[in-house]
Amino acid sequence: MSEVVAASGTVHWVGAGLSTGSGLADLCARTDGVRLWHRTADRAAGALDRLGLTGRAAPRAYTLDALTAELAPGDVVVSMLPAPDHAPLLAACVARRAHFACSSYVSDAVLEQVPAAGRAGLVVLTEAGLDPGIDHLFAHALVARARAAIGADTSASYRLTSYCGGVPAVPNDFRYRFSWAPLGVLNALRSPARYVENGAETVAARPWEATRRHVVDGEPFEVYPNRDSLPFVEQYGLPPAWKPVAFVRGTLRLDGWLHAWQPVFEELREGDDTRIAALARELAAAYPTTDTDRDRVVLEVALEVETGTAGNGTSWSGSCLLDLVGDEEESAMARCVSRTLALGVRRILAGALPPGLNRAAETAARSVEWLGELADEGLEFIRRGDG
Repeated sequence: MSEVVAASGTVHWVGAGLSTGSGLADLCARTDGVRLWHRTADRAAGALDRLGLTGRAAPRAYTLDALTAELAPGDVVVSMLPAPDHAPLLAACVARRAHFACSSYVSDAVLEQVPAAGRAGLVVLTEAGLDPGIDHLFAHALVARARAAIGADTSASYRLTSYCGGVPAVPNDFRYRFSWAPLGVLNALRSPARYVENGAETVAARPWEATRRHVVDGEPFEVYPNRDSLPFVEQYGLPPAWKPVAFVRGTLRLDGWLHAWQPVFEELREGDDTRIAALARELAAAYPTTDTDRDRVVLEVALEVETGTAGNGTSWSGSCLLDLVGDEEESAMARCVSRTLALGVRRILAGALPPGLNRAAETAARSVEWLGELADEGLEFIRRGDG
């Protein structure tokens, strides 16, 4: 592994969609070398104006070739583009010896390029947003507290649940408004989910069919499993001596969502890709997030650990809750995603992250540190539990 390439101070923020918020402003306050890339230079300038950043970042018209031509060693590329676009951007970074950051899950296409990036002394920061991102920070912090209380070598059983959702602050009949690509929402529902339930690995071919009621701070919601939860058992550092009774990472929706979406589920059961794409456009037109709507982010991660038989062992429980409503200046989703990502970029600029693959949460110590900084910047959360 090479020494990390010294950061140049130039940040290329690529994409100015609904998740671009005050994190970009934070970076503009720390370096004069921020460039915002969007579909056209005029749209980039308009986004900067919307964020109150005119004159503090340089607008650019994005194409991969145009960005690549401007990259210099030590620059940082922040991808706010859809996940399939990350790998080509990372390839350009490796070729030009620039660092890379995004808020998305690590894809196989990105993972294939990590060894070359590491050898070149480049940081590849992923999973540094809300979900994935803050949820990882919560989980690592909780597992560390439980390990300290129970002991990593003690035989125990545990339940870990992590549910996150972006929902309307004022519920509508549909119990949802689209604030990101509707087709992505629908395709996520078409993808099987793998998790642990009642001590056994479980697969939900249609995740919505595993929806259940979930109460957060006395308020009822509905939750369902999402994607593949099992790799995160190891990522979160859960001791092998502890056996999962339940381990699920999933999506949170408003109470009544399952009923309101029944016509959508019927389409998902029967429709082909063409029909689902058309449905996504129809739903986006019918239930958009407008400038007057306020969004709400709810993220709860909870861990319960018990040793011995029920009533005769040691038990530990804890949880972390983030419940944030957007305002006129910024949506809750943009604040959560962009602030967390900017925190990671600041670490790259400071030379504080090693070359190769990094996630927002690699250790409990880092998680506690990042959560403290995010709380200081307005992303306050509630921590409950022992220890």
